[in-house]
Amino acid sequence: MEQSIQPQVERSIIKTYRKEIWNRFVESVKRYDLLQEGDKVCVCLSGGKDSMLLAKCMQQLQRHSDFPFSLSFLVLDPGYAPENRAQIEQNAAMLGVSIKIFEANIFRYVEKQDGSPCYLCARMRRGYLYKYAQQLGCNKIALGHHFDDVIETILMSILYGGEVKTMLPKLHSTNFPGMELIRPLYLVKEHDILRWVKLHDLRFPRCACAMKQSDAAGESGKRAATKALIASLRKENSNVDSNIFHAIEDVNLETLLGYRRGETHISFLDQYDEITE
Repeated sequence: MEQSIQPQVERSIIKTYRKEIWNRFVESVKRYDLLQEGDKVCVCLSGGKDSMLLAKCMQQLQRHSDFPFSLSFLVLDPGYAPENRAQIEQNAAMLGVSIKIFEANIFRYVEKQDGSPCYLCARMRRGYLYKYAQQLGCNKIALGHHFDDVIETILMSILYGGEVKTMLPKLHSTNFPGMELIRPLYLVKEHDILRWVKLHDLRFPRCACAMKQSDAAGESGKRAATKALIASLRKENSNVDSNIFHAIEDVNLETLLGYRRGETHISFLDQYDEITE
């Protein structure tokens, strides 16, 4: 692929996939109030398709925004295989994303631990991302989670975690005061991201994790099963993913057996006398 692909890629986000990608990206930013004037945003690139699309969308938004904000592009290398790191660097250069690479031997540590390696890796990576983003003078980190990640998380929490919760579009950091996490691709569907990738014949490591190279899909078992479940349900009801999302947007507390706010648990019995059929 030639260097000239950069303007084509940028134009396709605004033109070819304006409705499916650009408009949904902008809607996410506006609906959830993800950016403010003067923000210094660290866009975190994992090396995959989602974070690279996020980087390009954020560049476009910076050019067209009504207010100024700054961008840095950070790649955390937790122990990538040399060929994966090289591909990440090549893609960034080809697509006009100036990255800063920080190293942390997370993979080497995680592979020696018991329990879920993916969960531990994700937690450790998040902490390093906040740390390095602060070093770059940023007050926000932007991650490439998309609409499908959100609805899969909802179902995984119900089916495997025994609770109803979702992946929020933004969060204040607990351990890094003044830092915030944002997810600007929150309303963008993975299907459309894949179409954008295919249009330009972009190549990304399926999974840059050294411990999961044998997994061609690059998915953990539970997430892969949940993704397959949603795909099968979508064959019968094309709106099933949207319905899952709206269900968590419009929860009827009066019909729940109970819910939790912080450390406080509220039972329907606490307000039973106020409930009528």
